[in-house]
Amino acid sequence: MSSKNIALIVGATGLSGSYAGRYLKEQGWTIVTVSRSAADLSWSDRHIAANLEDAVASKAALSAAADVSHVFFCMWSRQTNEEENVRVNAAMVRNLFEGVSGAAIRHAALVTGLKHYLGSFDDYAKVKPYTPFLESSPRLPGPNFYYAQEDVLFEMAAKRGFAWSVHRPHTMIGMVIGNAMNMAVTLAVYASICKHTGRPFVFPGSPEQYHAVTDVTDARILAQQLHWAATTPAAANTPFNIVNGDLFRWTWLWRQIATYFGLEVGEYPGRAVPLQEQMSNAPAIWSEIVAKHALQNIPVNKLASWWHSDADLGRTLECFTDMTNSRTLGFSAYQRTTRSFFDVFDELRASRIIPS
Repeated sequence: MSSKNIALIVGATGLSGSYAGRYLKEQGWTIVTVSRSAADLSWSDRHIAANLEDAVASKAALSAAADVSHVFFCMWSRQTNEEENVRVNAAMVRNLFEGVSGAAIRHAALVTGLKHYLGSFDDYAKVKPYTPFLESSPRLPGPNFYYAQEDVLFEMAAKRGFAWSVHRPHTMIGMVIGNAMNMAVTLAVYASICKHTGRPFVFPGSPEQYHAVTDVTDARILAQQLHWAATTPAAANTPFNIVNGDLFRWTWLWRQIATYFGLEVGEYPGRAVPLQEQMSNAPAIWSEIVAKHALQNIPVNKLASWWHSDADLGRTLECFTDMTNSRTLGFSAYQRTTRSFFDVFDELRASRIIPS
């Protein structure tokens, strides 16, 4: 068996996939990327356009990945209800592994998230979980596409004899344009609109999230854990939570973000004021900002994902995470959360996506 590390990054244009691919490339790996359509990724050695919802077409496309040694599955597809989420997302994992049935895979990693503990979109937070979220916690009742994806991974690993790992990040922080789960970019756009219009910079979420302890996951630290798990024999066949390693309350972090943008913190009204409602006129305002500051002409709704940040910040229960499994096995990476946000903001400014 070849000892060369050839990574197949599934979902290569998203947050977790793009950061994982770049990090592995820096470690000397050969990178094969997969996304639904063609993509020009400077760090990819070979790109495959494949719609994993189509078993026949994806099998043909993935014949170009017969030499991969490691799989990093970093994508999902949102459907109209959880039964469809389960069907479609489990099928995509299965279609991927059947498409590379001839590859001598040594390790496969699956990136999921905290809906493992909080419940699916349909049953979200109906059962109050213990915090911090423990990797040893049992599954919740009811359908959950994360569980379905895991079950296919476990089946394929047992059938083909490769090791697996499952990685459960909290809210992901990183720099990718057009990603539906990108809070840092969403908050940067919101802050820029507040500064342009003079409206108060008000925390849009629930009182519980504003005052409770929480954490987030920098896409860079997830990439480090993916690499660590794939190259550490003792980490085989284990689920891992992954967060930055610090804790904060939004009452504090909101002030840090306001200071970065030169804003005053607006008085919190004691209830959620969702961004999706606040930003109904954002497209027209953003066009003004783009013209005034000669920014890249990217539509605001491609930059900001109001609904997803509303979902994260609108939770009515405490959410933070324990990392016992990887800490006891030697994974010690740490990321300061203010830097997670500020580094994205700096990059957005440098790329002329938001005003300086």
